[in-house]
Amino acid sequence: MLFRTTTRRPRRWLVVAATLAMFGAATAVAAPSAMAATVDPNATYVFVNRHSGKAMDVWNWSTADNAPINQYARNDAAVQQWRFVDVGSGYYQIRSVHSGKVLELPNATDGVQLVQNAAAGGNTRQHFRLADSDGGHVRFINRHSNKALDVWNWSTADGGMISQYQDVNGANQQWRLVALGTGGGSDCGSGAFQAEAVLSGGTWSARNGGTTVYTGGDMRSAVQAAVNSLSAGRTSKQRVVVRGSGSISAGSRISLPSYTTIDVCGTINVTGSGSGDQAPIYSRGTTQIEVQHLTVTGSPLYGIFLRNVTDVVLGQIDMRLSSGLGVRIDNRGDTSQWTRNVRIDNVYVSGASSHAVETYGVDGLTVGTVTARNVGESGLLLNQTINATVTTVDAENAGTGTGYAAFRIANRAGRIGSGYPTNIRVGSVRARGGGRGIFCVSESGGLAVNRVDIANTGNNAILLENCYGVDIAAGGGTISGGGEVRLAARAEFPGNRDLTLRNFTLVNSRILENPCTTNLTISNIALNNSTISRC
Repeated sequence: MLFRTTTRRPRRWLVVAATLAMFGAATAVAAPSAMAATVDPNATYVFVNRHSGKAMDVWNWSTADNAPINQYARNDAAVQQWRFVDVGSGYYQIRSVHSGKVLELPNATDGVQLVQNAAAGGNTRQHFRLADSDGGHVRFINRHSNKALDVWNWSTADGGMISQYQDVNGANQQWRLVALGTGGGSDCGSGAFQAEAVLSGGTWSARNGGTTVYTGGDMRSAVQAAVNSLSAGRTSKQRVVVRGSGSISAGSRISLPSYTTIDVCGTINVTGSGSGDQAPIYSRGTTQIEVQHLTVTGSPLYGIFLRNVTDVVLGQIDMRLSSGLGVRIDNRGDTSQWTRNVRIDNVYVSGASSHAVETYGVDGLTVGTVTARNVGESGLLLNQTINATVTTVDAENAGTGTGYAAFRIANRAGRIGSGYPTNIRVGSVRARGGGRGIFCVSESGGLAVNRVDIANTGNNAILLENCYGVDIAAGGGTISGGGEVRLAARAEFPGNRDLTLRNFTLVNSRILENPCTTNLTISNIALNNSTISRC
């Protein structure tokens, strides 16, 4: 069990004292109240802290009992999604969509770590009521301790602990309940649909309206039958909802034609072996494809495979694999037929033997968060991809023992015409262990990475090799241990040019330039047991 009983910083008492002075004790510390805000037990919520602006998050995507609940930048992934379960008398259990477990405060101690645990109906440590604060915010008051959930020590950092403290109505105790959308939003299966595949008692049924189009024991056949039952020749999206979990062969696929939305409310487990480009979700030469939710386990060749497509949306994608590649979107190297206008909201991939997410020949890419854990190659690899915006790449042990990286661009990624205007923009790259942190190679560039958080990589922390127009860490960050920051070149391509390294702290490492870069700027680097070696 995780808990902490550290001494509070004085800041809280300054806030309380100021509030008392302005309004008097009666209004500074909120009196217990009955259920305040109205919640919908059928809705899914994200809880955003008023002080930090960050979301309540099941740390490290854990499904274990007693796993900690911390805060993290909002990304609406399953680990940040919660549902209310009414237990009576104005109290609720708060259940994680990701793990199925509920919030619990292990005891009544100030500073105890909020955790998740299997639901136990009579356990009052798992019961919370809501008390109103201003601006539409609420406080979560625990039934056992009568204390409020609290971002400990007023942290604004990712990973800041969520604990409890007496209810003083501080901004770090106030939360905004963000109901996620239905009918194409983050509530799996909600909203209108044209066809569905449903598992009941071991039998799959596919239906379109009142017509049953498949009955049997095979998940893939049921889902494909539901997809195939949609209107022929349609020019707007129609939606299929899958309700249930099952297995399909690695040598088969669910193929999506143009103007198809699929929402998989269950898990597809991929078994056996196959060859070629098979994938549980597959589409080629199509437009207007949307995958709202998808969970894949097992050993697919690809979890999702899309080729020569346009106008694609991937929503909440979760892949816990034992081999294969997570998401592959490409144009098979045909630059006359770019894959265009792709949006990926949030992808979590673990255990892949190849990349978590890879693109090749994509023009117009928007990515929320790619989270990669223990994948064999890169977390996010952009090949020959232009006009891309990525919010976060978060990788641990990506490409261990290889030259791959948490984030890599290659094969003239970022090259528009013959130039490299900034057109690949990344908010932050976090890398722990693995191969490299950031790797730009083979005449790629036009890249700006705003923040870096790279530590203990087995190869280079950053390698820029034959790259052009790259700006690293305008927004700051830290690079610690592991390999060096290296500026290098291969003889077959022109050398590096127009590179900027700035505003980060370098710990127990070095920046090495060899051979020389044309137009290199290194500025505002804080060196901690580190050096800079220019050519």
